[in-house]
Amino acid sequence: MGSSTSVAVTREILYDRMRTVIQGERDGAKRWNSTFQAFAQHWGFEPRVCRPYRAQTKGKVESGVKYVKGNFLPGRVFRDLEDFNEQLCAWQAEVADRRIHGTTHEPPIERFAREAGALTPLAGRAGFLAAMPRLRVVASDWLVSIDANRYSVPWRLIGATVEVLRLGAHWQIRHRGAVVAEHAVLPGRHALSVNPEHGPGALARNARTRYAETANLVSPDSSEVLGARFNPVEQRDLAIYEQILELT
Repeated sequence: MGSSTSVAVTREILYDRMRTVIQGERDGAKRWNSTFQAFAQHWGFEPRVCRPYRAQTKGKVESGVKYVKGNFLPGRVFRDLEDFNEQLCAWQAEVADRRIHGTTHEPPIERFAREAGALTPLAGRAGFLAAMPRLRVVASDWLVSIDANRYSVPWRLIGATVEVLRLGAHWQIRHRGAVVAEHAVLPGRHALSVNPEHGPGALARNARTRYAETANLVSPDSSEVLGARFNPVEQRDLAIYEQILELT
């Protein structure tokens, strides 16, 4: 989708007729693989597929793969994936982009410089997997699992299906269209991000806080200042709120 210095996409991309791209046609209408269709819409390009039983078109799709296999891979040794990618980038810049292309009869790097302005820029966009909403079922510990880490949601949603969306460095969790939780993305794996207000104990804590605030506000002096007469506040044992929590 572009060079190492410019990330962009063409208006159309031609694909082979694999099932991960297209699942058939009916009355001339293509039935795209749903995930692939979402991928194309996310990056803003129009997919095209080779005509059935037309070897000439399919050959053009596969020729790039054959070129890499025949010119880059032979005789090379790779320590790991990072080493593979580094060697591939160097070969692309020093060899592949500077050869005379068999179809255009000019170096690809020169052709790209001339056509780059017509491409759709992609810089700054979230990746497809990051931008794609994910569905999760809230576990009995009011946590949802995302990329091997776990994040809390309000405990009343235990058993419910929520939607998870990546927004920059944060996860946003929604239920029925409403945002119910937000968490910073955790690094690594098997970590926890828990908001205490999501837990069952938050109900009792919030009840105590509201009671204390009301008791402080309602006093003979404050009622005169506000120009109103308040009824006395009933005194209750705070254990009542714990009992309410158990009943709910």
